[in-house]
Amino acid sequence: MKRRRFLGLTAAAVSSAGCVVGYRNDGGENEAAADPLSDVDLPVPSGEMETPLPQDGIPAIVEPAFAPDWSGLDPEGIEDPTLPDETAVVGVERDGAARAYPLRVLDWHEVVNDHFGGPIAVTYCVLCGSSVVIERVVAGDPTIFGVSGRLWRKNLVLYDAATESLWSQIYATAIRGPQTGSRLDTVRSTLSSWGEWRRTHPDTAVLLPPPRSEVIGGGRGRFPYFRSKYSYRDELQLVGFDPDGEPSVRTMVVGVSDGTVTRAYPFDIVSERDVLMDTVGERPVVVAVTPDGTLVAYDRRLEGRERAATPAGERYFELAGSRFERSTGVAVDGPHAGTRLERANEYPPMFWRGWSNFRPDTTVYGYGE
Repeated sequence: MKRRRFLGLTAAAVSSAGCVVGYRNDGGENEAAADPLSDVDLPVPSGEMETPLPQDGIPAIVEPAFAPDWSGLDPEGIEDPTLPDETAVVGVERDGAARAYPLRVLDWHEVVNDHFGGPIAVTYCVLCGSSVVIERVVAGDPTIFGVSGRLWRKNLVLYDAATESLWSQIYATAIRGPQTGSRLDTVRSTLSSWGEWRRTHPDTAVLLPPPRSEVIGGGRGRFPYFRSKYSYRDELQLVGFDPDGEPSVRTMVVGVSDGTVTRAYPFDIVSERDVLMDTVGERPVVVAVTPDGTLVAYDRRLEGRERAATPAGERYFELAGSRFERSTGVAVDGPHAGTRLERANEYPPMFWRGWSNFRPDTTVYGYGE
């Protein structure tokens, strides 16, 4: 199976680093519709999709197994089958419990059907870098989701086993089949490193690769999970922009929307600024990078008042006399100790390709014409 390989891009100098320009290069703030599918005619014609693989050509995980870490797996020919701290994971927290799903597994399976606080599916599109966690309930009943082998707007298309409808991963909406137009409930998740996730969630469990976890069709084939070098900082945070002044397709961005205005914050710009303040529509936000390179965005209102944010070391930023941990948004001291800021981003960071296809009228912070 041919998979993509990440190639680092060199960050170039950015002009007008403080301005915001529209994706369509109009120099202004484009208003994004509250419903991003409002301009899409459903069902999506088959001709608008690509079919690079047969259905289940990428086998989804249907019986996941978990453990505190990967120690003791002892795969053949591998001396150290552990997860390095820099390994990228999708983290989910529900009802006080936490689980991590390494991208070195999701890269080969794209869907993990799990039961964690209810039936969920953790999905990952390798082309868009988009991780979306859904409640896998269709027409009122739990079902299994698999990889259809199709792409729409360069994004993963799922299918459900109950109705065989096709679902857009990023939109979490059925785009063809009996459930066309139906939407799935999404579950908040975090794209982080294993080390950072484990530090903030010390009791977390982590997904084990096959053969511990079983894939669709009952297969237990081996894949090169242990030879996949998946560093969040080195391989996921790709930076740079193309000759037209737009982010390159694999630039990592975190997107924020207030329902009318939508904005993307590229990794290189945020990393350069360390902590930046902005206002998206009517939502004041603080955007930062954690020590492991994770992009985070929070609403910077406390007690109903907009507050200024400033850096306070690589792990914290300060609002209203309290230091807030970047990775969790929780105040660790001062008058607001214990307060958790509201996340401003609905989805974890993803590639610019995914975000711009999902929100075509987005603006981009920090990119000049």
